[in-house]
Amino acid sequence: MSGFKLSDEKKQPQLKAHDAPLGFTVHSMPAPDDALRADASRTRVGRWKMLFVLLICASPVIASYWTYYVIRPEGRRNYGALIEPQRPLPAVATVSLSGESAALTSLKGQWLLLSVGGGACDAACQQRLYFQRQLREALGKDKDRLDRVWLIQDDAKPEPSLLPALAQATVLYVKAQDVQGWLPPSTGQSVASHLYVVDPLGNLMLRFPADMDMAGAAKAKRDLERLLRASAFWDTPGR
Repeated sequence: MSGFKLSDEKKQPQLKAHDAPLGFTVHSMPAPDDALRADASRTRVGRWKMLFVLLICASPVIASYWTYYVIRPEGRRNYGALIEPQRPLPAVATVSLSGESAALTSLKGQWLLLSVGGGACDAACQQRLYFQRQLREALGKDKDRLDRVWLIQDDAKPEPSLLPALAQATVLYVKAQDVQGWLPPSTGQSVASHLYVVDPLGNLMLRFPADMDMAGAAKAKRDLERLLRASAFWDTPGR
């Protein structure tokens, strides 16, 4: 009998490792408090990452303003007056000379040298438009980074003799109250007495003195050159 049992044992196949019975492991479900804490932690990390990205995107603009207004040689004086706080382009309606409607905010993306006046454009107005054109041309290779804008705050049409000089300018009709509420003149002056500078982000940032003369225009040119030089590494021509 013992021999018989021994022979039967030899005939039985050996179990391989992968033929072993399956085992089941039961994992406990996470506690609700743990899940909430994990979600809150992920939310905080996501917000910090978003803030970091925004700071990276804004750092060139911040750096250029810091360079222009803070880190500058002793004794340098700006000819233009800094507008503080900055005033963004208002989303007001405009109409071009050809009758096309748009919003003033569509001008974002370029440096703007801005003039305001009535469509009849008296001698002082024509002088400002002349300096506006000359200042842009004097920037040389950087002139394509700056647009000339003339905002007409009444219904009068410009004289045909003015149109050739305005060929490369943006001329828009706006409501007088929209301009008055956005552009701050110096004490005792009107909005139409100044040239203004708007940065590519659409912020009004600089106001040149009223009734500019040739000496003032030379100083205004230096201000514009410094602005463009300080923003050269993040600003490019064209919108």
